[in-house]
Amino acid sequence: MQNTNTTIVISVGGSLIVPDQIDTDFLTNLKTLITKEVDAGRRFILIAGGGKICRRYQDAARAVTTLTDDDLDWLGIHATHLNGHLLRTIFRDIAYHIMIKNPDEVVDVPERYKVIIAGGYRPGASTDLRAIQIAERVGAKNVINLSNVDYVYTADPRKDETAQKIEDITWTDFRALIPAEWNPGLNSPFDPVAAKVAEEKGIEVAQINGQKLSYLEDYLADKPFVGTRMHN
Repeated sequence: MQNTNTTIVISVGGSLIVPDQIDTDFLTNLKTLITKEVDAGRRFILIAGGGKICRRYQDAARAVTTLTDDDLDWLGIHATHLNGHLLRTIFRDIAYHIMIKNPDEVVDVPERYKVIIAGGYRPGASTDLRAIQIAERVGAKNVINLSNVDYVYTADPRKDETAQKIEDITWTDFRALIPAEWNPGLNSPFDPVAAKVAEEKGIEVAQINGQKLSYLEDYLADKPFVGTRMHN
């Protein structure tokens, strides 16, 4: 990541934007870091996740009626749009004025815009897939996945005390750890649909804890970092 004249794609987990209430400390620190990197010549595409807003709407709808997976996905997609508009507003001084939904639209954004905000597009996958698709459209070979954990683990460490951290893993081995199919309630470090496409396209993903943005700074500076590399 030493080349500063590049476009960097970051999937910003909804758990960071809205862990319960909107986390303004995280958003402030994120803007400070991104602005500094833009000043150094870099360009960023930030894809917003849904967070607790998504879960609350899905849970409320389930409490009233039976939902299809498409229904649940659409609620999640619109939650990413709300969070995406929040990011676009925060970065309004340097961001493209329209939030991207269809990944194809990213190639039409003029180069002078140094921050682009994106959200969900269609049912059937999470915003992880949109991050991979956007990276492919702009020729980026690396995607950063910001979440609220330090590493990818062999199992959910909150439920399994034998779970082991993983610092480096191939897509083949990673995909063996997670379900093969997407569903709207899936709890996975990275969407299985996105992982399959990343493997096919040769895109590396760095899983980094966005609550500790110094880890992201290390990665951007091409230094050893705390997190997990997923690659071919």
